[in-house]
Amino acid sequence: MLEIKTSSISDGEFNRGVFATVDIAKGQLIHEAPVLPYPNEEHVHIEKTLLADYAFEYGSKHTALLLGYGMLFNHSYEPNARYEINFPNNTFDFYAYKDIKAGEEVFINYNGFVDDKEPLWFDKDKDPNND
Repeated sequence: MLEIKTSSISDGEFNRGVFATVDIAKGQLIHEAPVLPYPNEEHVHIEKTLLADYAFEYGSKHTALLLGYGMLFNHSYEPNARYEINFPNNTFDFYAYKDIKAGEEVFINYNGFVDDKEPLWFDKDKDPNND
């Protein structure tokens, strides 16, 4: 149902994204990403690494790294997918927010809510006069 391919939205070193291999209907579960949680106080160590940009809030006392495709979905303020934390299963469950066509890249809103337009953490410190 999903595959990793080169994404056209990024110009970073890896340029990867998650793409649909079949048509996916709105509301369909598309991926269950297992969670590797750790206590929030340990995040200071993760912040020293590239993994800091891939960590997710996991309740009030933990942060988590996601396995599977979980950390590879790219961001959009107009996402076609959303996620829910499934604490009993220790997964992040990704669902189609809109119909997704085969070959289309799957996007989530990194802010956690599909309609949240707040600037992302990695854009907040950018100087708009110094692109």
